[in-house]
Amino acid sequence: MPANDSPRVGVIMGSQSDWPVMEYAVDMLERLGVAHETRVVSAHRTPDLLFDYAKTAAERGLQVIIAGAGGAAHLPGMVASQTALPVLGVPVESKSLKGMDSLLSIAQMPGGVAVGTLAIGKPGAINAGLLAAQIVGLQDAAVRRAVESFRAEQTDKVLNNPDPRPHSE
Repeated sequence: MPANDSPRVGVIMGSQSDWPVMEYAVDMLERLGVAHETRVVSAHRTPDLLFDYAKTAAERGLQVIIAGAGGAAHLPGMVASQTALPVLGVPVESKSLKGMDSLLSIAQMPGGVAVGTLAIGKPGAINAGLLAAQIVGLQDAAVRRAVESFRAEQTDKVLNNPDPRPHSE
């Protein structure tokens, strides 16, 4: 990603411990050439920062926010309550309930405050990055082409390896 590109996607998480999951969203954005920013914004420990981040996101050029959180997982919903931008929630797996608590907290938003909820953990983070790129690609032909190329690679990988058995040398 060129250094002069202003971020189009914000990737936020409730704590540094969420990074091992959320880095997969960042990896996908980088693979697809989407300018992004990444930071910790806690719904519970830094609510003023959360409100400021969400309220200024559009004027700073963001088009989508990916918010990862575990446990009570209030971050995506609280961000969505403060911005009209699309918010994609990634449930981070918790130790006690294996991420089901996070998933339900993010998915069970009240009508009128939308959060797109992805799968728990790594698959959700990967797909959040991909979905954010698809949204950005609605207005950016280069990103759209990168997404199309990625999808074609996925198809080719399956078609070129139809035998599921490991290959021996």
